[in-house]
Amino acid sequence: MGWEDSHLHQFDTGQTFYAPPYDDDMGVECEDESKYKLSQLLKKEKDKLVYEYDFGDSWRHKIELEKILPYDAKYQIPMCIKGKLACPPEDCGGVWGYADLLGTLEDPDNPDREELLEWLGEGFDPEYFNMDEINAELAEMFKLQV
Repeated sequence: MGWEDSHLHQFDTGQTFYAPPYDDDMGVECEDESKYKLSQLLKKEKDKLVYEYDFGDSWRHKIELEKILPYDAKYQIPMCIKGKLACPPEDCGGVWGYADLLGTLEDPDNPDREELLEWLGEGFDPEYFNMDEINAELAEMFKLQV
């Protein structure tokens, strides 16, 4: 996603939560996510789970195993095969906050626009998506985990 992993997160299969071990008791029983791979949670086509990031903003992503392809040795790491739009910035208020942010950016007369542009930093483009950059990041991440 491009987020900085600065907020709590969890994976929810509908039966079990998987998350990093938290220092404080969140009141929810969770399995330690570091002991599992997605391939152990999503085993057959159409299996799905929800990834939630930042419990305050509540970004919820449905992850579904759409298709299992025959093994091909040239694909040893995860790859992005399709996408669009930029990752929303951290701490923008979830789906509704991000919609408000985009509305403010589109309105040159909005009094909050300049402050928002300063907070976002130079070069934020909500339309930006570069699959080559994403795949390069995935390849770098995979090298670190091998």
